[in-house]
Amino acid sequence: MKVLLKEKVDKLGNAGDVVTVANGFARNYLLPRQLAVPATPGQLRQVDLVRRQAQSKSEKLAAQHAALARRLSGIVLTFEASAGEKGRLYGSITPDQIAEALESRIGEPVDRRKIQAEPLRQIGAHAIPFRINAELIPEVTAIVHREGEDPLSYLPTEPEPEVEAEAETSVEATTEIDNEA
Repeated sequence: MKVLLKEKVDKLGNAGDVVTVANGFARNYLLPRQLAVPATPGQLRQVDLVRRQAQSKSEKLAAQHAALARRLSGIVLTFEASAGEKGRLYGSITPDQIAEALESRIGEPVDRRKIQAEPLRQIGAHAIPFRINAELIPEVTAIVHREGEDPLSYLPTEPEPEVEAEAETSVEATTEIDNEA
C-alpha cells in the first residue's frame, strides 16, 4: 500500500515522502496513529504543504530541545544516602529519583526513560546523560553524599595548570616538526 507520511517515521522516511508499506503496517500502525494517509491523487497534490508543515514543526521542536538542553547542562542534583565504609550505598539512587529531582528543579515533567544511566550505587559525583534526542544529550551532575556530609566536597575540582602546560608543549613540538619538513 502506498502512503504519504505526515511525520518522520524511523527507518521509513520523512514527512512528505510517499512510501510503499505492507497493508497491515499501514492499517494497524501508521493510519491509526495519524503518521500517514493513503496516497490518493488528492493527497499527492498536497506533498509540498505536508513537507512545509513538518519543517516548521521540526524547527519549533528543535528550538525547544535546544532550550531544554541549555537548562539541563548546568544542573547539579544532590542526594543524601546511607553508605558503608568504602562508599558503597546500602540502596541505590534510581533514574526515577533522578527524574523526580529534575522535575522539581526545572518545573517541567521529565521522562525517566530519557535518563541514560544505571542506578547510582556509589558515593561521589556522577555525570548523568539525559537524551533529549539523537543529537542533544546534555549531562546533569548528581552528587551522592553520606548523611550529614557536605555535598560540595564531592564536586570535581578544576584541572591543574601543569596539565595545560604539557598540552602547550606538545603543540609547540608539533609545530617545530612541521617547520623542519
